[in-house]
Amino acid sequence: MKAADDKSTAGPVRHSSNPKSRLEVEAWPDLEPAAVERLRAAGVTRAVEVGDVLFEVDQDSYPLAYIERGAVSIVDRANDQVVSQVDAGDFVGEIGMLMGQRTFFAGVVSAAGSIIEVQPDALRELVATVPEVGDAVVSAFAARRRVLIEWGEGGLVIVGDEGDPDARRLRQFVGRNRIPHRWLDRADAAGVAALAATCDLPATGTAVVTGRSAVLASPSTRDLARAIGLDLAADATGKVFDVLIVGAGPAGLAAAVYAASEGLSVVVVEDTAIGGQAGTSSRIENYLGFPQGVSGTELAYRGQIQAIKFGARFVAPRRATSLNCHDDSDSFHVGLDDDTVLKSRSLVLANGVQYRRLPLDRLAEFEGRGVYYAATEIEARFCRDTEVVIVGGGNSAGQAAMFLSRYATCTHIVVRGEGLAATMSSYLSTRIENDDRIKLWTHTEVARLGGGDSSDSGDVGDSLKEITLRDRNSGKESRIASAALFIMIGAAPNTDWLGGQIALDDNGFVLTGRDARPDLDSYATTLPGVYAVGDLRSGSVKRVASAVGEGSVVISSVHKHLEST
Repeated sequence: MKAADDKSTAGPVRHSSNPKSRLEVEAWPDLEPAAVERLRAAGVTRAVEVGDVLFEVDQDSYPLAYIERGAVSIVDRANDQVVSQVDAGDFVGEIGMLMGQRTFFAGVVSAAGSIIEVQPDALRELVATVPEVGDAVVSAFAARRRVLIEWGEGGLVIVGDEGDPDARRLRQFVGRNRIPHRWLDRADAAGVAALAATCDLPATGTAVVTGRSAVLASPSTRDLARAIGLDLAADATGKVFDVLIVGAGPAGLAAAVYAASEGLSVVVVEDTAIGGQAGTSSRIENYLGFPQGVSGTELAYRGQIQAIKFGARFVAPRRATSLNCHDDSDSFHVGLDDDTVLKSRSLVLANGVQYRRLPLDRLAEFEGRGVYYAATEIEARFCRDTEVVIVGGGNSAGQAAMFLSRYATCTHIVVRGEGLAATMSSYLSTRIENDDRIKLWTHTEVARLGGGDSSDSGDVGDSLKEITLRDRNSGKESRIASAALFIMIGAAPNTDWLGGQIALDDNGFVLTGRDARPDLDSYATTLPGVYAVGDLRSGSVKRVASAVGEGSVVISSVHKHLEST
């Protein structure tokens, strides 16, 4: 694949005099002859002529095309520019093909020849069962998605003001779900004017422009997901799955990988973004196999790709709202927040916890305008040349402090107790104690938030400008000029939707195994066929590695249940 001459930064360079990067090598591999023959056997070989359209923007699905002779141009329909060209010996496709996402660009034949077309269902079967095809294709697809993200391409443009919470919400959603897109700040008058010339762009506010120049004004995350084909609930409601997994954090992803790889039909429901709370971690350094650390988003993305490779389906953004057990059909019916219902013969609860909110006046006003619950690259933009306050003493708070200290003038960690030793991994607490960019406040709490020169100033809709801390022993108050407060304190389990059908502990976490009943398997709940793993489970260790382990092991119990019904 090679970039077009008039848009050399629009896509990965396939043939170039410059050495290819490692990512480009992964994105455009040379298929082994055996793999090509497997594609040929599963597909249809046909001649193509210049101008033939292989797929269009916003198409629900399209076949993989291995180019034997000729070439295919990848076209951005928003401006009808050629993004890049795929030549003979390469194949056209992207990870969205396996995920059911709609196409970002169009594929148009630019040089006559012949192609091997493999329809999506046949491709999924090859990917899951033929290693020489699956390994090459899935690795290439995943790398191509990363290339699109790095290059800021994808046929999707988010337009808004840098500090607008709506814009930040949408950018966080597409970022964590690895959706290629381009961000356009309204401060870029020339860029906004150029885009407005191609579509009916609103003069103010946040908007999303899709690949065919359709405009979504102030869309919800679900509106956006539906527009790009990420919202797959409608496609998943017509069957009974072997396993329904609620939550796509580390535990849920691990369960999906192991269940799908062992031949079970799997659907995963996630209400926010793949990765759960772990997906908000900027750098996880104590996870086995990543000595230099890995971001929670990247780790979750790799897990999702593995699950998709084996045939798992993902439904997002959707929240489970009800659970009903139907004895006559030996299935569970899980209601979603759009009034659809998913059916499954077994259920794995992995929907984790959510950070608690501080009982502060004006907190809701500043959420998204200075108060955040995750520390990613998006939030870090607002931390440059200001002081940052992080409330919490767990690993997430420590990881956020190390990450944000690269941007902020000073990073403050606020804890109610006497230190970090009891709640944070030693390697993190030691680094924090020896980092002169980070200041630890013990026996301290946040007393007030301010949006102006004092705690009483600032209009509604103003951004955070000041945080007042209070020593819990002496009552002394300290005021910090800060535009960013990160709340990472104790978490509450997401169990309200279970309707009292499963035994919980006093804090609302799900009881499993012997804690629930002496005869139960380790991760079984009091409702037969329903299991709980990860942070949602009472007594669980709140670590990514333990969550992955639980999600992996629970599938053996799921098999036993399915065999007995």
